[in-house]
Amino acid sequence: MTNVRRWQRHVAAPVAAVVYFAFWVASTWGNGGVADNAVVFGLFAMAIGLAYWMPVTALVLVVVVPVLQLFGVVEAPREDTWGAYVAIALVMFFVAVRPSPWLRLAALLIAAGVAALGAWLLAVPTITRPYVWSSWVGTGAAGGLRLEFSLLTAALFGVFAGAWAIGVAFASIRRVLVIRQALEATETRFEATDFELRIAQERARISRDVHDALAHSLAVVVSQAQGAIALQHTRPEVTAESLQNIAEVGRTALLDVRRLVERITQDDDVTAPRETLADIEGLVSAMREVGMDIGVTEEGEPGELAPSQQLAVYRIVQESLTNALKHAGTTSKVVIAMDWRGPGLSLLVTSRGRGAPLVAARTGVDRGAGVRGMVERARLAGGWLTAQPSSDGTGFEVTVFVPTRRRPDSARTSGASTGNYPRTLLDGTGAGSSDPAPSPAGHAPAAAPTPSTAPPAPHERDPHA
Repeated sequence: MTNVRRWQRHVAAPVAAVVYFAFWVASTWGNGGVADNAVVFGLFAMAIGLAYWMPVTALVLVVVVPVLQLFGVVEAPREDTWGAYVAIALVMFFVAVRPSPWLRLAALLIAAGVAALGAWLLAVPTITRPYVWSSWVGTGAAGGLRLEFSLLTAALFGVFAGAWAIGVAFASIRRVLVIRQALEATETRFEATDFELRIAQERARISRDVHDALAHSLAVVVSQAQGAIALQHTRPEVTAESLQNIAEVGRTALLDVRRLVERITQDDDVTAPRETLADIEGLVSAMREVGMDIGVTEEGEPGELAPSQQLAVYRIVQESLTNALKHAGTTSKVVIAMDWRGPGLSLLVTSRGRGAPLVAARTGVDRGAGVRGMVERARLAGGWLTAQPSSDGTGFEVTVFVPTRRRPDSARTSGASTGNYPRTLLDGTGAGSSDPAPSPAGHAPAAAPTPSTAPPAPHERDPHA
């Protein structure tokens, strides 16, 4: 595109020269003045054609032509040819388009001098050309020859200076456009560079996380194993304690690795800001605006969840609300119960409603991409998820458990307990395991998941998929 515009600028002046010469030859053809004025038209046309390519030569030509006319070398302007001086205005325009300030100033000064020469040729009669401007228009100026000369000089200079000013304005506009395009291109390059830098920073951060999650854990595992081997005969009770510590550290490392895998393999841009638990309130408010009746309850002191776990919980709540809207309509009632009084977050989303569904319910064993996505998110977050009709058959329940982060010293004080880790993390089974992670027993609210909660059997119908 830049080459095309540059080509257009270079061709515009020669094209204008050809049009100028053809016009004046055609206009004087019937008067028999073509032969007399051919040199003048040719020199002016040459000046126009060279105005952008060779501006100095063009300025010299627009001075030479009036001087030659003044000395009678070429035909002086007549009643039907004085308009040929428009060539000087065209030359001023093309020269002013050039970016050189000194060239523009020289063109403006030459325009003043040429205007004076042209006014002299038009207003002052001589023996060889007694008929001048006053005889062409039929009346002379009231102030005599001097006033007529001054008025013609001012008029010609006004036309030449006006063309010069238009050229300067055109060049300024073109320069602004070029600068804007350059800025846009630079901004695009900066955005691409910034994205690449963010990707590199994210990769470096993932590398650090992998190192922190595995290097420390493996070092502890090796240390505990070597100590157990060394003391297995003299202090056999240490072996059991070491094996317990190795199991705890291994579980923690496995959970960290799964979180990293989720962040790497998720569909979203890994460098973009991700939703947290705090964004659930805004999600609920947005769904309430469509008419849904949504209640949120929270029990216990909120524990610490990794950013990837918070994103998983947010997406699960979002998908559950979306399914309720699709299958129970805008009048559906949803209760979101969050229980922190255990080794993690127990989440129960119950939806009920008899409104007009937005989509038809699925039939068969296919659970749909939405439920499969929720199950996978819960699994990658280190927990589990079940989605099935409620026990009374009037609603639908999504039950989730996501473990919270363990403090570094918990492995030494937890003994043989495995309550802080879901069963899926212990035996490697997925969300469809028949033995999910335990929920806090004895103090869970009625709306929260219980240890007896199990995924639905494969033959059950899932209308919310």
